[in-house]
Amino acid sequence: MITGAHSIIYASDAEAARTFLRDVLGLSNVDAGGGWLIFRSPPAEVAVHPTGDAVGRHELYLMCDDLEATMAELAAKGVAFTSEVSDQGWGRLTSLAVPGAGSLGLYEPRHPTAYDLP
Repeated sequence: MITGAHSIIYASDAEAARTFLRDVLGLSNVDAGGGWLIFRSPPAEVAVHPTGDAVGRHELYLMCDDLEATMAELAAKGVAFTSEVSDQGWGRLTSLAVPGAGSLGLYEPRHPTAYDLP
């Protein structure tokens, strides 16, 4: 039935965003033709949140086991963070700049995770 998920990041500078994902975050990829890279994403999970006015809105967050260590590793590679770390109860959250594509959330979950379930 369902064999995977395909997430899309829209970017004003797709080449810069692809370079960041490949060279800075180190995501493996395939070339779908003409330099159109498709990246292997980390294990993933999907949550459905109730909403009032954000129906149809979707978000993408990267997850890590140790937020400080991950931030230090990324900062050493020149990654800029676009928000301070905040405690959300369900986890500790920040966001990082993706060249040409805005920012992505990065968090250390405190909730049970589903990404490694069989």
